[in-house]
Amino acid sequence: MGEVLSEVEALRRRAAARACDRTFVFTNGCFDLIHPGHIALLDEAKAQGHYLMVGLNSDRSARALKGPGRPVQNEADRAVVLAAMRDVDGVVVFDEETPARLIEALKPDVLVKGGDYKPEQVVGRETVEKSGGRVHIVALVPGKSSSALAGKA
Repeated sequence: MGEVLSEVEALRRRAAARACDRTFVFTNGCFDLIHPGHIALLDEAKAQGHYLMVGLNSDRSARALKGPGRPVQNEADRAVVLAAMRDVDGVVVFDEETPARLIEALKPDVLVKGGDYKPEQVVGRETVEKSGGRVHIVALVPGKSSSALAGKA
């Protein structure tokens, strides 16, 4: 079971992974209404390395990205749910609309995003590739999205 971490603690985990020659994987998102697409993303992300850190959009940044009425669950609840998933080793909340600053600080070995992104669109790609890492895109699970679920409510 993973842990909800401060940014300082996340940076310590990154340093420990580097010291132990472990592959550090990062993905991010709002993870508002967990669905099978999220599970597939996290499973494939974890398969890319040893330690999976999930950057979670704060309530403020999720609202800015998704619009009024979102997120449905608050950031503390979303973080606890993510941390409880078997593939997730750590969760760190960020308040910006993109994780660029966090990716710059962590410099993960692998940056994972869903198939709704092309590699050249992934925020942080240049940072990761300049430091010797790579971007991995996970195919979407057709018909599964939090926005579709929120629209059904």
